[in-house]
Amino acid sequence: MNTQQKVLSAQVGQLIVGGFNGPRIPEDFRELIRSGVVGGVILFKENLGGLLECAGLLDELQREAPAPLWTAVDQEGGRVQRLGPPFLQLPPMRWVGDRDDGRLARRIGMLLAEGLAALGFRQDYAPILDVDTNPANPVIGDRSFSRDPHRVAALGAALIEGLQSEGVAACGKHFPGHGDTSTDSHFTLPRLDHDLTRLRTVELLPFKKAAEVGVASLMTAHVLFPAIDPDHPATLSEKVIEPLVRGELGYQGVVVSDDLEMKAVADHYGVEEAAVRAIRAGCDQLLVCHQPSLQEAAHRAIVQAVEDGSLPRARVEQAAARVAVMQAKFPL
Repeated sequence: MNTQQKVLSAQVGQLIVGGFNGPRIPEDFRELIRSGVVGGVILFKENLGGLLECAGLLDELQREAPAPLWTAVDQEGGRVQRLGPPFLQLPPMRWVGDRDDGRLARRIGMLLAEGLAALGFRQDYAPILDVDTNPANPVIGDRSFSRDPHRVAALGAALIEGLQSEGVAACGKHFPGHGDTSTDSHFTLPRLDHDLTRLRTVELLPFKKAAEVGVASLMTAHVLFPAIDPDHPATLSEKVIEPLVRGELGYQGVVVSDDLEMKAVADHYGVEEAAVRAIRAGCDQLLVCHQPSLQEAAHRAIVQAVEDGSLPRARVEQAAARVAVMQAKFPL
C-alpha cells in the first residue's frame, strides 16, 4: 500500500462508527480499531455492565486505537437508555414535552453530558427531533417531545445546548422525519407520502432549529419520501441530503447515517452498496452497529469506489474534514 492509499484508507476509517456483540471486545473488532478501518465505536446495553465496567471498556477501546476513538451511545431517556442504574435514568422525552419547559430540557442535557463525559463518551445520539403526528407509529411514539413541531424544535434545541455545553456532541434524529410513519425501519422500509410543503411546516422545523443552535450532527432516516425521491430512502438519496440539509437548512456539520445493518437498507441494497451510496449522497459518517465483518466490507467498498472513480475522492475528503472538525470540538 503506497502513501496515497494509506491516506485514503485512514480517511475512510474516520467515516465508520462500528459496534460489536457482547461485553467483551472481539479480536476482529480490535484489529479494525488498530488498523484504522473503524474510527469510532457505538455501545449498546449488551456491551455494558455497571459504570466501572463501562468506563473500563471505553478505556480499553481507546488503548487499542492509534488515534483518539470517537465514542458514542444512544442515551435518550424512556425506553432507549443503554446505561442502566445507577446512571441517571430519565423519563421519556414526551414527559419533558408535556411540561414544555426549555430550562428543564437544557438541564437534562447538561446532566446527561456530565455523566456520559465522565465515563468517556464523546457523543450521545440524542435528541429525537421527530414530530409524533402518527399515534400508530411503532418506533417513535413517546420518544418524541410532542405532536407540536414548534414544541419539538424548542425543547430539542434546549437539550442540544445542554449536552454540548458540557462537552458531549448531540445528534438530532431522524432527518427529514420519522414521526408520521406506520412501520419500523429496523425491519422494513417505511414511506412518507407528504409533499414538501407539509415537510417544511412540520417535519423539518425541529431540524432547522437544531441547525441554528449548532447541533454537532444530524442522523438520517431510512425512510422513503416519494415526493422528493421515489427510488431511494433519505440516507441514500442525493435528492434529500445535499438539497435539504446543506441547501435549505444551511447546515454544514456532520450528517451521520442510521445503522446500515437495519433491514430498511440492508435488505434492499446490502451494507457495501449502501455505504457507498450514503457517502455519495452526502452522509459524512456511517453507523454499522453490530458486525465487524460488515464494517470491514463497508470500508473496503468505499475505498474501491474511490479507486475506480465511481465515488469522488473529494467527497470522502469533505466528509473526513467535517468529522475532524466535530472531533476537535468534542475532545476526550
